[in-house]
Amino acid sequence: MQRLRPYVLPIAIALGLLLHRWCAAGSFLVPYLIFCILTLSFSAVDLRRLKVTMLDVWLMLFQVVVSTGCYLLVKLLSGNDIIAEGVLVGVLCPVASSVAVISCLLGANRATVTTYTIVGNLMVAVVAPIVFTLIGHHPEMGLWKGFLLMLGKIGSTLALPFFLVLALQTWLPKANAFIARYNILGFYLWASALLLTLGQTIDFIFMHGSGNWHTIAWLGGLSLFFCIVQFATGRMIGRRYGNRIGGGQLLGQKNSAMGIWMANTFLSPLAAVFLAFYSVYQNIFNAWQMAHAKH
Repeated sequence: MQRLRPYVLPIAIALGLLLHRWCAAGSFLVPYLIFCILTLSFSAVDLRRLKVTMLDVWLMLFQVVVSTGCYLLVKLLSGNDIIAEGVLVGVLCPVASSVAVISCLLGANRATVTTYTIVGNLMVAVVAPIVFTLIGHHPEMGLWKGFLLMLGKIGSTLALPFFLVLALQTWLPKANAFIARYNILGFYLWASALLLTLGQTIDFIFMHGSGNWHTIAWLGGLSLFFCIVQFATGRMIGRRYGNRIGGGQLLGQKNSAMGIWMANTFLSPLAAVFLAFYSVYQNIFNAWQMAHAKH
């Protein structure tokens, strides 16, 4: 299975280009795939023994403060809502559910990585609906109605797997053990979600990219900048708590499929280009890290 991982992103991009219309049509499956991925991932961990540390707190603060602060700054300086929303969702985007795989191979602490994978996703499930509602893409709904709608959609995708697995581990441990046995299926589901979200974004670029190439170029450049910033800052924070590699991966490695889905669903769909580029950058960096770690 490890041999397949380096080829997933190029295959997803190639198929997304070729099958972008079909990917766009099947994009409604993405939240269900992410729900299943998180359920499989959480089932392999004893959720009742998780301990939140100051590392988790600082990483969450970075995501919330920097995402909203940079959104306001970019919007003020550029006047371009799409670029600002790309930065917002790119920083706020939850950590990848597969982060433990690469992090632990690089020497990170598994307990720390697992804890933030869960805590970070729960935080985004609460914060994202608030931020997206305040941005106001659907003012006709009203603040409270819009918040509840987004909380229902994002929360059911990110938070519900946690509570489901917690209930299974508490009252039906055999059922949880059965699900955990098939944890490897999460890789295939992740690959499918990545294909659909990248294909959906590529389809949107084909339809609406004309005349927006300046915006797309800025999204690509800022995506690289924030990819570097988040990995570097995560390592700086992690070093203070004895987990430099884990901090970098937890802040820098994003669930791009989830982020693209959130942008396409709640923000300007073209903003998802930020995370499409980000997915490429983070995978290149992770491949370099893996190669460097062998020597």
